[in-house]
Amino acid sequence: MDTIRFMAMTLRRTEAEQRDLKARTAADGVSIQDVARRAIREHLGSSDHRERVAEAAAKIAAAHADALDRLGR
Repeated sequence: MDTIRFMAMTLRRTEAEQRDLKARTAADGVSIQDVARRAIREHLGSSDHRERVAEAAAKIAAAHADALDRLGR
């Protein structure tokens, strides 16, 4: 049987952040843990996206270096 292992984490928030987070999660019908895990996944995904865009831009710049140089004059 597969076992899913979770790791505990302490997330310190200001009183205002805690109040606003509780209100928002209650209105959305989700838990604070779900919101935190979603934020982590989105952050990791956006990092991957930025890296792919930077790699693609570098390839395009290298492939069209001559044209970009002429445009820069």
